[in-house]
Amino acid sequence: MVKLDTIYTRGGDSGDTSFGDGSRHSKTHPRIRACGDADEANCFIGIARLHGKGAPCDAVLAELQNDLFDIGADLCQPLDSQTKYAPKRITADYTSRLEAHIDKANADLQPLRSFILPGGSALASWLHVARAVARRCERNVIDLHRSTAINPHVITYLNRLSDLLFVLARQANDNGATDVLWQPAKNQRSSESEH
Repeated sequence: MVKLDTIYTRGGDSGDTSFGDGSRHSKTHPRIRACGDADEANCFIGIARLHGKGAPCDAVLAELQNDLFDIGADLCQPLDSQTKYAPKRITADYTSRLEAHIDKANADLQPLRSFILPGGSALASWLHVARAVARRCERNVIDLHRSTAINPHVITYLNRLSDLLFVLARQANDNGATDVLWQPAKNQRSSESEH
């Protein structure tokens, strides 16, 4: 287990931080950005849980929060790390578990007949925020992967994570009954009304 006695170290005061292997890099490094996005998604899931106390998805969201820490632990360790302890790596089983959650939640949802706008209940709204951040995390991990090798299961997991958050948001909107539907060009004025 991790033991943190001192919260501040002053080690990052110059704009650098450490990867899991101890090597120092800029806090703007793509690897650090990706880790930060995973942390941000985790924070928004925490807010969603606050608004959804007792919701059917709470246990799943608790799993996701722990998974996102595993994602951060995986990302912070370059694949070629030479460390004393074996780095934490996620596996295909993580994604399989998400797919099972998606299938279960999706089974009771009303069919989609339009794109939906982020909103509805407070729980759904925060899950949509977490979904959008998970997508950004996925994009930044893909960007990182263009310059260095990473565990490919991370990308697959993040792709499925945003799918699951979308489905859970719909579940939180009365299984889709109270989703806020996109109405294309709803606010566009017709050329006739402008004359």
